[in-house]
Amino acid sequence: MKLSIHSNHRRAALNPRDPAFFNDPYPAYHAIRDAAPAFFWEDYGFWCFARHRDVAALLRDRRFGRQILHVATREELGWPEPGAHLKPFLDIERHSLLELEPPEHTRLRNLVNRAFVSRQVERLGPRIAALANEIIDRFQARGSADLLDEFANQIPVVVIAELLGVPTTMWRQLLDWSHRMVAMYQFGVTREVEDKAAAASREFAAFLSAYVEERRARRADDLISRLIEAEEAGGKLSQEELITTCILLLNAGHEATVHGIGNSVKAMLENGVKPSGSIAPLVEELLRYDSPLHLFTRFALEEVEYEGVRLKKGERIGLLLGAANRDPERFPDPDRIEPQRAPNPHVAFGGGIHFCVGAPLARLELETVLPILFERLPDLALAAPPRYRDSFHFHGLESLPARWRT
Repeated sequence: MKLSIHSNHRRAALNPRDPAFFNDPYPAYHAIRDAAPAFFWEDYGFWCFARHRDVAALLRDRRFGRQILHVATREELGWPEPGAHLKPFLDIERHSLLELEPPEHTRLRNLVNRAFVSRQVERLGPRIAALANEIIDRFQARGSADLLDEFANQIPVVVIAELLGVPTTMWRQLLDWSHRMVAMYQFGVTREVEDKAAAASREFAAFLSAYVEERRARRADDLISRLIEAEEAGGKLSQEELITTCILLLNAGHEATVHGIGNSVKAMLENGVKPSGSIAPLVEELLRYDSPLHLFTRFALEEVEYEGVRLKKGERIGLLLGAANRDPERFPDPDRIEPQRAPNPHVAFGGGIHFCVGAPLARLELETVLPILFERLPDLALAAPPRYRDSFHFHGLESLPARWRT
């Protein structure tokens, strides 16, 4: 890994697409945190923060937001107009809960929260358990499988599709659309990536628009039906917001959980950890130990000074969630899995008003499927060293080859 740190100037050069880095970013995080916990990441071109206390504080600091164009124009910021080819993708981004600030964010979040409150999520437990067992039944007799493709990939997308009311038989198509769209958040986006994301956005929106129209005539106990009711109530939700919210929940509702399951199984197998007793503390520790999301960006909504860093209105900052979760100042012996670690104030789900709306569901999925997997395959082991995807933001595996005795 080629890492260059200039501590006096608080700058670092590190290619996010370096395989040595995205396969194991933690040594770099430790080196950077020790030398310059607030640093200018030259490759990205913005200031980043690696300490837990800074990341936790900035996630809640209302001087920063996920969008900036509600308080400044492109001309003021010196931003060029986006290419016309990106319109389908940007049309969806414009109404995304993840990218909005109050009051629009508050209105949409309140609508979506109803589907993810604890009592709504808890009733999904038996379905998640049944689904995990059904999937394991398909490959158990083989003695080997890619647990990322055949297990981790399937469970979250089927669960979120059922919650929304989308046909679960489309899970591979939904994954394809999602992967092409979230590739836009990677470092070094090319025109090819942009074109694929725009095409996926157009296809996904067209499918959901037609599907929502069908559902107007046959309501059910699902989130799409509730969002249609909110739209028809007048003024609570537009058609564009309804479509975008469904896309966001399908994308975010499985993308991070897929990586959460894959990263957790890998970490458990590499460290000789098995589920026992109360599973909830172990799940929190696995989310801390190898978080599925490593970089969360925000904009300064005004001129700000933080930790000696002066930021102009419109400047972007990066919050290194993965680095914060391995900060020894907050987590003793951070590179070790402590199954009963307490307290465990990790930031894997973010914080503040953009705290992950699907966190209760992600926790339930992990708490349900991990014990089932290790109980059904008691001598589970890695068949080859797993490798991570070239996608620094979303820290997840390319594959998870595993084997067991039949």
